[in-house]
Amino acid sequence: MHIGIIGLGLIGGSIAKTLKKVHAQNSFIIGFDTDSLSATKALEEGAIDHIATELGAEFSKCNVIFICTPVSSIDMVVEKLLPFIASDCILTDIGSTKESVMKKVEDILSCHTKKAYFIGGHPMTGSEQSGYEASTNYLFENAYYILTPSPGTPDFILFIMQKMVERLGAIPITLEPGYHDFATAVVSHLPHIIASSLVHLVKNQDGCEHSLHTLAAGGFKDITRIASSNPTIWQDICLSNKAPIKACLENYIASLTAFCQTLESEDSQAIYNFFNEAGRYRDTFQDGIKSDIAKVFTIFVDAEDEPGIIACIATLLSSHSINIKDIGIVNQREFASGVLRIAFGKKSEMEKAKHLLIKHNYTVYC
Repeated sequence: MHIGIIGLGLIGGSIAKTLKKVHAQNSFIIGFDTDSLSATKALEEGAIDHIATELGAEFSKCNVIFICTPVSSIDMVVEKLLPFIASDCILTDIGSTKESVMKKVEDILSCHTKKAYFIGGHPMTGSEQSGYEASTNYLFENAYYILTPSPGTPDFILFIMQKMVERLGAIPITLEPGYHDFATAVVSHLPHIIASSLVHLVKNQDGCEHSLHTLAAGGFKDITRIASSNPTIWQDICLSNKAPIKACLENYIASLTAFCQTLESEDSQAIYNFFNEAGRYRDTFQDGIKSDIAKVFTIFVDAEDEPGIIACIATLLSSHSINIKDIGIVNQREFASGVLRIAFGKKSEMEKAKHLLIKHNYTVYC
């Protein structure tokens, strides 16, 4: 199979490395990146087989092409590729918003006689680091990978992409593009905005003695961790998914206003119900760790998905008398680092575990 990868950053580089790991003998990967150093390093490491000098004829034999560029440039890449790609070629992206991108691409495809297919893609994984240097051959393991096919996409084309996602070690989920954007606005985009707004709240209300800054180093730091994400990425996400995010913000503001009125009226039962219903619903999430975040100390560990890896790490920690409160695979980790999440009841145990795992060559994030 001939595979093209446009953009050899964290995601594109990881796609190349993973496919070479699981499908080396039966794949020929052509890579393109505006950063020649990244492309050269990918070739030297064997992640790709050929460096394309431009978006042109070198991609003519590709069966599947991954477009791993910013959302704002995906349609332009498709337009440049179309005159050269083979009929029945599958084009797919890795952008975090889908509806606007797919509409632009579908408009481009409709103006060409060549029969090509575009299936939107969104791997729900990532890292605090970026670029080819941060890419791995296990980034997608057990991560959700959303696919958003067009209404006219043949079943066999979608099946090919689903199998491609499975080869990456990810879990394919098919959604309608508009629902994808709404869902990610609710569960990913809005929480990042809220986390950042909370940080701004503390910053703007702190005094010259910085007492709030000191107190925020505990549980507040944990619940606002995602505010440290790449601001350029979030600028792009907010602008490309404006309408769903705006709708979610309006609903959230309305819920805060309602709670403010409940507080003003001192309706104790309504206040109790507010927290009780939220807690009960949250406990139904299949996340692996349901304890209140202020009462656990969590680390994230990069580890390849191989038989016994969780048992290996658990045994290592228990052999040093470190008690694990919970451990599990992080399926949705687009803006969180680490494949495994490990929770501890004490900060001292977390610190001890972190140093022990680093000593044994694991990559650990706090």
